[in-house]
Amino acid sequence: MLDRLLDVVAYIFWALFGVYTLTFFITTLLQHGFVRALVRLFSYRVLGPLLLTISVTLLSMALVFVEPNKVGVVVSIISPGGIRPQPLIPGLHWIVPVLEREEIYPIFWQTYTMSGTPNEGAKTGDDSIRARTSDGQEVRLDCSVIFRIKIEQSVVVHIDWQTRYIEDFVRPLVRSLVRTQVSQFTVKEVNSSARKDLEALLDRLLREEFSEKGLMLDSFLLRDITFTPEYAMAIEEKQIAMEDKERALHQADQVRNLAQGEADREREVAAGHADALKLEAQAKNEALTLIGEALKTDPGLLTYEYIQKLSPSIRAMLVPNNAPLILPLPEMLTADPLTATVPVTTTLDPTNMPSVQATPVPSVPVVPTPAAEPLSIDIP
Repeated sequence: MLDRLLDVVAYIFWALFGVYTLTFFITTLLQHGFVRALVRLFSYRVLGPLLLTISVTLLSMALVFVEPNKVGVVVSIISPGGIRPQPLIPGLHWIVPVLEREEIYPIFWQTYTMSGTPNEGAKTGDDSIRARTSDGQEVRLDCSVIFRIKIEQSVVVHIDWQTRYIEDFVRPLVRSLVRTQVSQFTVKEVNSSARKDLEALLDRLLREEFSEKGLMLDSFLLRDITFTPEYAMAIEEKQIAMEDKERALHQADQVRNLAQGEADREREVAAGHADALKLEAQAKNEALTLIGEALKTDPGLLTYEYIQKLSPSIRAMLVPNNAPLILPLPEMLTADPLTATVPVTTTLDPTNMPSVQATPVPSVPVVPTPAAEPLSIDIP
């Protein structure tokens, strides 16, 4: 840095000049006495080095280098109002030595934090903002503001606040606006999605206030909101009650769904059973229809079906009186003899006899059967 190098050179020149002047004075004092030594201090041998040292010093004072993240304000005796209207932008600049001096301000983004956590904010201890909501609840807010000085308005900042712009402007303004705006919300709103609205409102208001004073706000951050222990406990109990209610509703829904599933299954089973009965009835109806049609064409089929339905354990077959004969079945001949108490006389009608050769039924000996009672058959 050229200006710093010139400062170092000026210090060196002043140190060398002091050593040189002291050496010259002592030497003259020893050779010519005190008066002669004092007079020679105003000779060219002393004034020459003095002028050179002063020139280097003035040169270092006249040359000002402003770093890229800073801006300079020139306080000038020769300028109207005692200050140059235009700031020194980053770079190398000249000023009038002795008559002017520069004040350097940062233009990078600065973050000022007010927090209740010790050693987290700009101040040690609890530096959170205490505010009351519209319903009288006390809350504590941790917040941060990110801002910087506008280059074109750095002169205004110097005139209004100098280096006190954080302590005397930023901090009081933020705390005041936060308290004012929190009082427009209920504690429930502050603890809900309305928190975003509060943060956006404070951001807008601070942006306007900062702009009027030569500052640029990047963002306002509402970092944390702390409630009183009583309110926090009430919120926790309410949340637990809501969770219990939701759990009970969920269980009721599960029971309802289970009952609905059982009812649906029962309805499906009943519907299937009804469909089966319907199909069975339709099949029986169709079968009866077919049987009726078969009987119309062949009436003897009824007698055949009647014989088919008889139990296999029956030892005698009874037929109508107009039947031509009783055919001897093989199983009846090998089975136990039948017992008859009344002779059966069958009168045959020649007109109803089929055109087949009848074989007389051989006489069957009658043997008493103790296991069955006599059967009386009266066939007209």
